[in-house]
Amino acid sequence: MRLLIVEDERRLAAALRRGLAAEGFAVDVAHDGVEGLHLAQEHPYDLIVLDIMLPGMNGYRVCSALRASGDERPILMLTAKDGEYDEAEGLDTGADDYLTKPFSYVVLLARIRALLRRRTRGGVPVLRIGDLEVDPGAQRVRRGEQEIALTAREFAVLEQLALRAGEVVSKSEILEHVWDFAYDGDPNIVEVYVSTLRRKIDAPFGVRSIITVRGAGYRLERDGGTP
Repeated sequence: MRLLIVEDERRLAAALRRGLAAEGFAVDVAHDGVEGLHLAQEHPYDLIVLDIMLPGMNGYRVCSALRASGDERPILMLTAKDGEYDEAEGLDTGADDYLTKPFSYVVLLARIRALLRRRTRGGVPVLRIGDLEVDPGAQRVRRGEQEIALTAREFAVLEQLALRAGEVVSKSEILEHVWDFAYDGDPNIVEVYVSTLRRKIDAPFGVRSIITVRGAGYRLERDGGTP
């Protein structure tokens, strides 16, 4: 899952980025409302953490602009204000949840996970590709009756392939969704993760579900690689 944090308190933003990255999320950060709105419009984030008191454009306006354009991605608002009218205004502009500073990181993480579960249950059902089952809501993978343990990032790569089963998904598309935009390492990191996925979801079961399309990307076979 890829998240955007729009927060002008740089130390807080950096701490949230480190903590969420350690949980397996790809995280981008913006420090003002104008930049935050631009990033939100340009990248396929799964959830946006949005402060209200921002320079350039406040969080209410950012949220309102996104909702006016038809953007339905979950938005969790953060604010130093604790009045009920401030909370009501945040929710009325389209936010899905609201957290007052100072807050517990454990609570923030639980709220983020709850919003993501709600979104995947409502919009992304369990994906079944042959006997391969990918459950975005529970972050679980099965081949037949056997559950397969994946890291958060391995799951994110597989999810991108499963959402477009039968289609070619390029390395750049996988990088854009699974890694943050500041990633400047070797793009062949995608090959490393695909190789690991093959060892976990294919090799033990004698199937070949992830196909390399030379010069284009990867395709997850619609039949799950079943012989």
